[in-house]
Amino acid sequence: MTKLTFHGGARSVTGANYLIETGETKILVDCGLAKGTRHAEKENYKPFPYNVSEIDAVLVTHAHIDHTGRLPKLIRDGFQGKIFMTPPTQDLAEVMLFDAYEIMAEEAKREGRDVLYSKEDIAKTSEFIRAIPYGEIQKFAKGVEFRFRDAGHILGSAIIEAWAEGKKIVFSGDLGNPPVPLLRPTESIEEADYVVIESTYGDRQHEDRDERKNILEDAIEDVCTKGGVLMIPTFALERTQELLYELNSLVENHRVPEVPIFIDSPLAIAATNIYKKYPRYYNANASYLIASGDQIFQFPHLKFTKSVEESKAINDVPAPKIIIAGSGMSTGGRILHHERRYLSDAHSLLLIIGYQVAGTLGRRILDGAKEVKIFGETVSVRCEVKAIGGYSAHADQETLYHWLEIIKNGGNLKKVFAVQGEEGPALAFVQLVRDHLGVEAEAPRVGDSVEL
Repeated sequence: MTKLTFHGGARSVTGANYLIETGETKILVDCGLAKGTRHAEKENYKPFPYNVSEIDAVLVTHAHIDHTGRLPKLIRDGFQGKIFMTPPTQDLAEVMLFDAYEIMAEEAKREGRDVLYSKEDIAKTSEFIRAIPYGEIQKFAKGVEFRFRDAGHILGSAIIEAWAEGKKIVFSGDLGNPPVPLLRPTESIEEADYVVIESTYGDRQHEDRDERKNILEDAIEDVCTKGGVLMIPTFALERTQELLYELNSLVENHRVPEVPIFIDSPLAIAATNIYKKYPRYYNANASYLIASGDQIFQFPHLKFTKSVEESKAINDVPAPKIIIAGSGMSTGGRILHHERRYLSDAHSLLLIIGYQVAGTLGRRILDGAKEVKIFGETVSVRCEVKAIGGYSAHADQETLYHWLEIIKNGGNLKKVFAVQGEEGPALAFVQLVRDHLGVEAEAPRVGDSVEL
């Protein structure tokens, strides 16, 4: 008997954590932080709902903190198995975990509670990691094998094909939003018995790439005309690097005015340096540009501000200017300082380029809040607010559907589980799968178990 239990990421975008149990092994897929509301973040402090010492392995789809953020807690609580991920994920996860620790430590101090884990726990986590390339089948235990395939979401992101007791279970992880400027497209999976698929955008479509780039160009031109500040809250992984890729194109082709551009995120800077290490993971076009000598992460008027002093000095640079800073949902990081300063400026523009989880500051602003609290201070929102769905690194409904359709055409698909989406998008995608693919599908709740 093979059992699958959903311990996180069920009817929620964050906190991915799934347990596969066979007669002889227990394997986790992802071990992420729940983020967004205070209730979600309290979930991170609860004991794991399984015996940590009995877990044989963790398979990690990618480095985002909602898929890796509780790995150090797992180690602290007694995990003694192995953690498998791709080489870029290993590099990115380290910087992501230390960055997350600094944010959690600040929050814990402010709220008078303990930090979830220590820096020593993070350092110890690396001892358990085994880096596995795409495409190689790993025999883990009797009757249990797995393989990573390219998800095209962020550098090193993986789809997991797992074989257990004669059944094939596929975990999509987070699927990319093709065509991606830097990375190779999401790999197709030919067949599976069961699929656990993300549904972040299970109910909507993104703009196409050309429209996305045009919106970015228009936003820069508008801000320059008004003499304001373009603020872009961004996720350090993939979104920042994609923005740099497209800003480089706009600047090199003289499609936007010359304006100072600041990458104000130590994490994004560290992540970009890791991206530079792995050009073999890029798509053909990006590889061609690099081979031609194009420095896609460096161009005129771009400045990386790593130190606090450099970040503060951005205030002294007269507008117009562009500030790209974390965090992507305005839940922490340096973007908050810039939003506190410029949200009330009618000449400025806040450009939201990624999914905003319910309960986050970014979501409240996107939903039309006229006032928000930042560092305990009430800030009026007078600037223009725009969103570009096409910059999401997540697949939209159509892309998810067609990726799943290929698996369905393989002939063995028995059931689909929609996860990593809020209840509305997850249920919408479930209905689409039932109606148009004729496959049994459900959006499980946290704690649900199924026998496969």
